[in-house]
Amino acid sequence: MAIRARSRTPFTPLSPVVRRRPLKRAFDLVTSALLLALSSPLIILIGAVVRATSDGPALFHQTRVGLGEQSFVMLKFRTMFDNSTDEPHKNYVNALLSGQVVAPDNNGLYKLSSDPRVTGVGTWLRRTSLDELPQLFNVLAGDMSLVGPRPVLAFEAALMDSDQRTRFAVRPGMTGLWQVSGRSRVSFLEQLVLDERYVREQSLRLDLAILLRTFPAVFSRGTQ
Repeated sequence: MAIRARSRTPFTPLSPVVRRRPLKRAFDLVTSALLLALSSPLIILIGAVVRATSDGPALFHQTRVGLGEQSFVMLKFRTMFDNSTDEPHKNYVNALLSGQVVAPDNNGLYKLSSDPRVTGVGTWLRRTSLDELPQLFNVLAGDMSLVGPRPVLAFEAALMDSDQRTRFAVRPGMTGLWQVSGRSRVSFLEQLVLDERYVREQSLRLDLAILLRTFPAVFSRGTQ
């Protein structure tokens, strides 16, 4: 299960999990378009609040690795101060993978606590997951799905072994098994196991079950 550095070899998807799923894509298109229409006033309001409370753009653009190990630009509302470095996150993930961090923090979370890079509004947006609303545009564009593995950064993808790379046989998702199984209370390695499980067991029925579990999970975080 250990993650190790690997050489970059061409991605060869597993045939059972790369069959085109037009029904899933049609569901993503219809649902994301509907959610965007319904949430557009909220998206505009959040964007204005982000701009008004800290310097910088409302949206944060970050390159992630998706289907077939192809890079795409993922959208989120900016939750950090503008031009913040990602070194603290890289150092923390490397510490997790090297065994330097083997237990959650005092709050039971596998994440950086009291991150000084995060704004006050950003803290609330992250807790409620509203910072991820702009990813509906990624779903509409075909870079992401409503449900799937977590979209990873390039340096995280470079550390994955062949089994963990099965995640690249499907589009990454806005939500997934790990989000409804504890989110930040699930270790990084456990997240990878859950993502692998999703790829192998994926179905429209499973997607609907995850989506139905996502809303109460987000609501419970938002009220904490």
